[in-house]
Amino acid sequence: MTTVARPARVVAAARLRGRLELPADKSIGHRALIVAGLSEGPATISMRSPGRDVRSTVSCLRALGVTIAEERDGEVVDYRLSGGLTRDARLDCGNSGTTMRLLAGTVAALPLRVALDGDASLRRRPMERLATILRAMGAHMTTTDGHAPLLIEGRPPLRAVTHRLPVASAQLIGAGSLAALAAAGTTRIEAPGATRDHTERLLGYAGVPIRRSGTITTLDGPARPGPVSFAVPGDLSAAAAWLVAAALHPDAELTLVGVGLNPSRLGLVSLLRRMGADIVATESTSAGPEPVGEITVRGGTPLRAVRVSPAEADDLIDELPLLAIAMAACDEESELRGAGELRLKESDRIAAVAAGLHAIGAEVTELRDGWRVRRGKPRGATIATHGDHRIAIAFAVAALAGISGDVMLDDPECTAVSYPGFWNDLAATAVT
Repeated sequence: MTTVARPARVVAAARLRGRLELPADKSIGHRALIVAGLSEGPATISMRSPGRDVRSTVSCLRALGVTIAEERDGEVVDYRLSGGLTRDARLDCGNSGTTMRLLAGTVAALPLRVALDGDASLRRRPMERLATILRAMGAHMTTTDGHAPLLIEGRPPLRAVTHRLPVASAQLIGAGSLAALAAAGTTRIEAPGATRDHTERLLGYAGVPIRRSGTITTLDGPARPGPVSFAVPGDLSAAAAWLVAAALHPDAELTLVGVGLNPSRLGLVSLLRRMGADIVATESTSAGPEPVGEITVRGGTPLRAVRVSPAEADDLIDELPLLAIAMAACDEESELRGAGELRLKESDRIAAVAAGLHAIGAEVTELRDGWRVRRGKPRGATIATHGDHRIAIAFAVAALAGISGDVMLDDPECTAVSYPGFWNDLAATAVT
């Protein structure tokens, strides 16, 4: 693949057209690699355009003793895993909170001593919630004032517990479920709201007795996953950029192929439809435990304002910066509440979104747990991304769809964290 240079300036497209294959879903990819490592293989996990976060998980698994060979065919990488997690290690999780939290749960179930660290952004993210559930199960875990670096001494067998999470977090459910593989009895984890169910689907596909009923996940241990091999579907969070761009643009038709259609990930599709967007999703097959299909979105229809409840916000957490761009295209005021967790991501995404919206001319009020926003007088701006891929992609879409004037991003390279081919796909779909 020829890499398109990151543009100094993002401008409005005359129209948007094309069929896009998206990078592999990193939420599924992290879990697939870890489960394949726990199974001791042999297993092959195929991913299109894996980003930096997924590569952090690969690097950490290698440090723990898993043998991982890589075979590349164009943009698709086959990760061939064999052998298990057998070594004490110091792990660099980079910018990936998913890597840190899932691997913490994984090594807690093993007789290993492991230190986990990451970049400055990851060191700011909360880890005491994670420590609480793992300590309750009998693992020894220390944090640094509630944050990384972490030190974990696995002490299997662990205890089966009933635990209610303080926040709705698929990462915490995943960590607890992976630790519960070493616990005798039934572990029960309850979340206060809806979460993604990728861990439950994948462990069930690998033969582990795990169930999701409403907001409660139960796992009967001890258990060991069997080897799983499959191609990870396209990432719906990456698809969100094009769903919003095409829905906002007056002359757009984009089709996203091979994308995961897990019902727990379709919140943005439902919300954009509620706002009036023309979106059709068609399931065609499956990739391992996940449904797969294509989504077509057509522009040209003005969107209506929307109010997003806290329950909906939990389901949309990664897509909320892009949703803010859609809200800024509406004449009436939209509101998001219940999204306080956005302040604990790679950046304070509430503050970063509000500052960016103000910079491009939208009328915006920053709230403690969200924002209110409506169309203003669009203007060009330089956007401070804070090194956050979601912020960079959101404001590139604002310019592309004409919601702002021309946009300069202070760090366009940060999109590679989740979407290495973003600028290539932008160049391929934007007709000037």
